[in-house]
Amino acid sequence: MDALLLSRLQFAVTCMFHFIFVPLTLGLSIMVAWMETRYVMTGDETWLRMTKFWGKLFLINFALGVVTGITMEFQFGMNWAEYSRYVGDIFGAPLAIEATVAFFLESVFIGLWIFGWDKVTKKVHLLSIWLVAIATNLSGLVIILANAWMQSPVGYVLRNKRAEMTDFIAVLLNPYGLIKFGHQITSAYCVAAFFVMGISAWHLLRKNEMEFFKRSFRQAALLGLASAVLVAVIGDLSSVKVAQVQPAKFAAMESIWETKQGVGLNLFLLPDEKRECNAVERLCIPNLVSTLAFHDPNAIITGLKDIPRDQRPPVMPVFLSFRAMVGLGTYFILASLVAAVISFKRNPENYRLFLTLLVFTIPLPYIANQLGWLVAEVGRQPWIVYGVLKTADAVSKNVSVTQVAISLAGFTILYGGLGIIDIFLLIKYARKGPDNDLSGIISMERGA
Repeated sequence: MDALLLSRLQFAVTCMFHFIFVPLTLGLSIMVAWMETRYVMTGDETWLRMTKFWGKLFLINFALGVVTGITMEFQFGMNWAEYSRYVGDIFGAPLAIEATVAFFLESVFIGLWIFGWDKVTKKVHLLSIWLVAIATNLSGLVIILANAWMQSPVGYVLRNKRAEMTDFIAVLLNPYGLIKFGHQITSAYCVAAFFVMGISAWHLLRKNEMEFFKRSFRQAALLGLASAVLVAVIGDLSSVKVAQVQPAKFAAMESIWETKQGVGLNLFLLPDEKRECNAVERLCIPNLVSTLAFHDPNAIITGLKDIPRDQRPPVMPVFLSFRAMVGLGTYFILASLVAAVISFKRNPENYRLFLTLLVFTIPLPYIANQLGWLVAEVGRQPWIVYGVLKTADAVSKNVSVTQVAISLAGFTILYGGLGIIDIFLLIKYARKGPDNDLSGIISMERGA
């Protein structure tokens, strides 16, 4: 192994581990804010207990996410110094906004939300959690825009052997980034919805706190259905954009080797990279790939054979990740639809088989999110900035194999320990259920 491969592996490990926490934080922040809104509007104490219970799980996840996110940025200087030198003028701007605006808002108002239950009025306390939710989602937007510039660079010129920003607004309004954010944020809401549904289902099966978890289940089911449908709709827009700006990635996603007009979709497909063909092609739906790519059944799709070998991504991992992600997305739509219907039944706890299925579904949206990032990042290779800078040219020149190997081992051990802690705490408090302690109500009621 060389320093390049180890650096890529290290960044992949840290990014993928950090992203275990991000989508749940994005989605659960909105859900908790909505629950507290319902409490302030109605005075119903069940909403308050829901806010505190799901808020506790949100805080556990949030804390671990912050810790794992901090270490990622160090790698731009340690492992990817040439990348930082070449595009730091552009990539650094969104990161600075995320740190000085979004993270600042999160840090300040999450403290107020945690410690302000019996110290501020209900409306002020409610405002604090909404500001946390907005800042959290804003943070996601800024990071996605930074990544989107790497996928589809805009608003820059190459000068003095580096990329320099010429249009900051173009970077912020990058169409690729806005679509990518829409796809990612709805995916995050799907993660949170199935997280809440799965835990609620576990308690409903045991007939614990029935009113509490019936209400939680219904809220999550409705959010899950809306977000799963939106993931599919925006995912279609994302595929169109990928086909326009990254034809090599799109060809790898669908394992298309020959440039053709009116390309069909094979339901059963097995790529063979060595022979530059598909070993298996079965059950073809005519013109569907062209329709999905350009919304034109007769559109021409560029095949991998018309792209130089040294500019093609690895086909098999991109293809399999994309197919698995789409399959899981279809399942989420169906499962959340059934859950939404059941949630309006008088006795949803009687649907034991389906509720059990939802408990085991909790990890699947996480997996789908990871698969989506595999498609995005592996599919961009060999470019770190598409069409501008190759990954091999972005690694630090002076970093050694030993240095990267040691840091990789350290990060793996550290993150493994944090992962165990997070899973332990989430399972512990999720199984425990809501507390009956409603301290803070009296003080908040007085100052309402």
